[in-house]
Amino acid sequence: MSRTDDLPPGADNAARRQLLKAGTLVLLLGAQQIARGATIVAVRVWPANDYTRITIESDGRLQTQQLVVGSPPRLAVDIKGIDLNPALRDLVGKVRPDDPYIAGLRVGQNAPSVVRIVFDLKQAVLPQVFSLAPIAAYRDRLVLDLYPAQAVDPLESLIAERLRDTRGGGSDTTVAGVAPRELARPGEAPPPVRPAAPAADPLGDLMAQQSMKPSPPSGPATRETPNLVAPAPLPPVVGTAPVRPAPAPAPSRPVPNTATASRTDRIIIVALDPGHGGEDPGAMGPAGTREKDIVLQVAHRLRDRINASSVNGNPMRAFLTRDADFFVPLQVRVQKARRVQADLFVSIHADAFTTPAARGASVFALSQSGASSSAARWLANKENQADRVGGVNVGEHEAQVQRALFDMSTTAQINDSLKLGTAMLGEIKGIGARLHKGSVEQAGFAVLKAPDIPSVLVETAFISNPEEEAKLRTVAYQEDLADALMRGIQRYFAQNPPLARSRQL
Repeated sequence: MSRTDDLPPGADNAARRQLLKAGTLVLLLGAQQIARGATIVAVRVWPANDYTRITIESDGRLQTQQLVVGSPPRLAVDIKGIDLNPALRDLVGKVRPDDPYIAGLRVGQNAPSVVRIVFDLKQAVLPQVFSLAPIAAYRDRLVLDLYPAQAVDPLESLIAERLRDTRGGGSDTTVAGVAPRELARPGEAPPPVRPAAPAADPLGDLMAQQSMKPSPPSGPATRETPNLVAPAPLPPVVGTAPVRPAPAPAPSRPVPNTATASRTDRIIIVALDPGHGGEDPGAMGPAGTREKDIVLQVAHRLRDRINASSVNGNPMRAFLTRDADFFVPLQVRVQKARRVQADLFVSIHADAFTTPAARGASVFALSQSGASSSAARWLANKENQADRVGGVNVGEHEAQVQRALFDMSTTAQINDSLKLGTAMLGEIKGIGARLHKGSVEQAGFAVLKAPDIPSVLVETAFISNPEEEAKLRTVAYQEDLADALMRGIQRYFAQNPPLARSRQL
């Protein structure tokens, strides 16, 4: 029976014409949509030592096919159902000469409705290609992550960096095997010549150096403010950095005067975690200041203080989960800290609230039994959404591994985190900063769930507050924050000396 059989007399022909028109319209729309496909609206490239990310944003989901060619290394990606447009051509100019993975790229219309992008690579890569649904300010995104085929060992890199510093900043100029800054002054006996150690064993080289010189003092050496290289925030940081000595260490427990203790090299590693990055700008201030830029600058300043310090004669070293403007998934931040066997984990943020009235610094530790306040719960939920904005390729297996990692936190870790947070909060208050709350708060932050590392999240200020945004942009306030956090770390270690353990490469 026809759909028009039950219509009243005289309406049959009109109804049939209406149905035919509707069907024709559907066919026309379908043909137009197929011919048009998606349109590229933006392209972005985020180079970093860890990996390079290419993001292609469009007004519809893209279908791709990729092929890796080994010699010379190249990656070809075909995007189906689109035509080449100016936004996609802009991708060529987005590649920087210092990109660790991409030497250059070509883009062209390979076939009707098929655009091909060919990446000329500097080294073999393991590409990950995936799509992200619209979220926040982003529409559909096609993501290409280029990871190195041979991953760099972060602990070995950290130790090699320490070696370069102890040798005089990496200079190759030597006199009789002695680095320039180690040359004897007039009237002094020349220092012993250190034998060159095999490059393949940086940890052994560093331990050999420690055994041939007196233990360094427990306090940090006087230094100048580092020449910071960091992404320029919007607006730029205001002011110039004064020359300041590193903060004086808090009193520490005496070290047993034994040959073993004086000759044991124990690198104290503090993992610094600047929040957000890359596709995830974090919170935005009223004047356009981006959280990801501010927290990276504070982390750089704190890194240099840590690298100039020691604990009971053992050198300290800072490890950054990101040292440039690129995105790091939450669980990867935790994994990085565990991979280098960090003694502490400090995540640095500058969040925003729905009203500009919110203000004050805060320090958070993990909670297994619920948040300590509604504000802490709200903030943790907001920070834990970073992966959705930044873009994570998470399959079902990876999601299970991620949940398992985040369920391993221990009571001992939380107790130590509260001690660290209390020390830091007291020092932040000491620089005259307003505190959002006078005690360490707790909530289920994903980045604080390393089961074996005392971990805190520091909210330096509310970037949504115009007055605090202006302070965060100044060099003086960033320096004060770095000093306060450094003193908090020293106070914690004075009461809780690092466990004696050997570090394995």
